[in-house]
Amino acid sequence: MEGSLFLPALLTGIFCYLGAIESPWLFGMSGGFYVVGRPLVAGLLTGIAFGDVQAGVLCGLAVQAVFIANLSTGGATNSEITYAAYGGIGLALATTKDPAVAVTLSILIGQTFGLIFYNTRMALYSFWNTRAQKAAETIDDRGIVMNHVVYPQITTFLLRAVPIFAAIFFGRGLVDWLLSNVPQVVTDTISVLGGVLPALGIAMLMGIVIKDKIHLVFFFAGFVLMAFAKLNMIALVFLAAMVAYIVYLSTGKGTAGNSNTSTAAADTGMQADVAYEDDDLF
Repeated sequence: MEGSLFLPALLTGIFCYLGAIESPWLFGMSGGFYVVGRPLVAGLLTGIAFGDVQAGVLCGLAVQAVFIANLSTGGATNSEITYAAYGGIGLALATTKDPAVAVTLSILIGQTFGLIFYNTRMALYSFWNTRAQKAAETIDDRGIVMNHVVYPQITTFLLRAVPIFAAIFFGRGLVDWLLSNVPQVVTDTISVLGGVLPALGIAMLMGIVIKDKIHLVFFFAGFVLMAFAKLNMIALVFLAAMVAYIVYLSTGKGTAGNSNTSTAAADTGMQADVAYEDDDLF
């Protein structure tokens, strides 16, 4: 059984490295951190590694909802999203395949071990940057390449792939033991919290996106159409696009150009009339 877990754990660790913010192999941040590093994509890739795409995507959806409003300001973050995604989803697929468990494990890993390795990486990068600067001062081309590219990538791989592999490969037994030995009330609490946390993530995103309370009407309308009218996401997108266009036209922005042109023409005509209506000319 442990042997069958080796390859999925190894692949998950490699995916975690490729999704790192400093990984250059997938068009930099564009294909790495902002695609492979997202929990939804992590769920798909981890599901492929474990041979259960459906369970992986479901876990990825739950974890993505929690971290959907996660922000990183000036390099500081409250949770390392890549560790959280691949560590939590990987451990969940290795054990229960429950999205609620994936959410709980993702938060635990992202806010503890993830931040520890994240800060360790930045400290080590400072060391390599100092050496690269010294190499640049002495015009040492090889030293620049090694300290600016090779050594930092080796460091990133060791701090990304190895911990995730170890967490999944050696941590599955611990998670199984905890889930089977803790009281039922604790596991029920974990399931409830795992279901509530995605809602909290969506609420945080709404707090960022929604600038006016009237916009909540559109949100609740979409929720009702999906929950009760059973519309799928594609149909809802088309409806939302039509409603958005109608609202755009109703605000007058769509005809602002024509209105400005007409107003300008009217103003020109009035000016012409004023110019020629002079009593002194008669």
